[in-house]
Amino acid sequence: MSYEVIVVGAGPVGLVLAIELELAGIKPVVLERLAEPAPQRKSRGVGPLAFEALQRRGFGPALEACQPERQDEKKRDHGSAKNHFAWIHKIDPDLPEEPDRTGRLIWQPDLERILAERVVALGIDVRRESTVTGLVQTAGQVALTVSTPDGERQLEAAYVVGCDGGHSAVRRLAGFDFPGTDPIMTARQAQVQFEDPEKLPPSGRLEGGMLIHGPGVLGAFDFLEGPDVPRGPVTPEELQASVRRVAGVEVTITEVSDALRFTDNARQAGTYRIGRVLLAGDAAHVHSPNGGQGLNLGLTDAVNLDWKLAAEVRGDAPEGLLDSYSEERHPAGAAVLDNTRAQSALMRPGPHADALREIVSELMDIREVNQYFGRLLGGLATHYPFSYVKPDDHQLIGCYCPDLAFVTNGPSRLSNVTTTGRAVLVTSAVPEAANGWRDRLELVEVDSIGDDRLSAVLVRPDGVIAWACAPGESPDEAQLRTALTTWLGAQA
Repeated sequence: MSYEVIVVGAGPVGLVLAIELELAGIKPVVLERLAEPAPQRKSRGVGPLAFEALQRRGFGPALEACQPERQDEKKRDHGSAKNHFAWIHKIDPDLPEEPDRTGRLIWQPDLERILAERVVALGIDVRRESTVTGLVQTAGQVALTVSTPDGERQLEAAYVVGCDGGHSAVRRLAGFDFPGTDPIMTARQAQVQFEDPEKLPPSGRLEGGMLIHGPGVLGAFDFLEGPDVPRGPVTPEELQASVRRVAGVEVTITEVSDALRFTDNARQAGTYRIGRVLLAGDAAHVHSPNGGQGLNLGLTDAVNLDWKLAAEVRGDAPEGLLDSYSEERHPAGAAVLDNTRAQSALMRPGPHADALREIVSELMDIREVNQYFGRLLGGLATHYPFSYVKPDDHQLIGCYCPDLAFVTNGPSRLSNVTTTGRAVLVTSAVPEAANGWRDRLELVEVDSIGDDRLSAVLVRPDGVIAWACAPGESPDEAQLRTALTTWLGAQA
């Protein structure tokens, strides 16, 4: 059977990609090896860029509903309401340069449920218990061999996207390289029952790593275990041994639930595209979850890719559009790998890391440094260099656009006009240059934009500013035409 796009993996990245492709007029099929969604709470929330992407498609209220309870849980589990870098809890949520641009806390299973409801509503075909075991790529298609409960199946597609996690079968079968650094830390976290919790020292950095615990919750960041990390479910005995190495105490754990094991293994595919096969999310990059950046990074991959891939499948993509996915997202992934490596270095036991942590902790008391770390972990420092932009052009071009407020027949916001998934031009007067793209563009005429940096702005489907004009300046219509041609193709 032949399809336009097969998405492998029904986690949040794969589901968002499928939803976005459907919105762009492409009918995807999603393959997932698991029979049911995984119950583990792998992620506690999404960062600001991922939240804004979901908000643009109407998911904002559902995520907002989870926020208050998740905030209380995070404060209880971490011992602080502030965000952390290497578990230095000093990143103040009240200090960001753009205070309205924040993430939202939601456990990954809850996010997957919300996304799955939209998938069902759109009629997207999700096939569970479908494991990809073979992949052959030709000039015109990709052929997959898929193991299912009913036997082996052969499926073909114009494109295949691997969203199948850190152990991606698509990545391996398609021949992507995956260089990086081996782990120096293994972490375990779980809901637990103790016989003797009084034996545990206070939470913090210890001789063997870091211990975090509270009522019924335990996390051990183990730097002494060595390379022979167990596989399979985390057992009470394994967690006890890790506590012994980290804290030097013997405890008896009688029950473990909702347990996770992860390392700071940091690897990234050299490219996110080989011909008709692409990677997104953990299939493209793996790293320590410290700083809570994984879902933000993966979902931003998905929304960068979907509209470009849809245009390629439809046959109306401008030259080089699909290649720009890897060109833009690979540096963003590399930056996250680097900052998580830095966090592991700061968490490592010993006097050298102790001294470095003290200096970093003091630096974080400086407002500008605090803001820097907030932008770093939220991905808000991401800036794509576009070939048509000169050094003195508007500084927001290539940045992710916030959820702008504007006035047009009453107050409104950018997220209210992005539900179609098309590019959006917000302006007080439609430039002549935009007329040739009205069939691919949402034109929003406003009285004013609630941002003193902008009088007009062109926003790509993924929320990136492709062109902008500052108040008091005349619109550069030649550059607007170039931007529209670059991202949407030739005018009608």
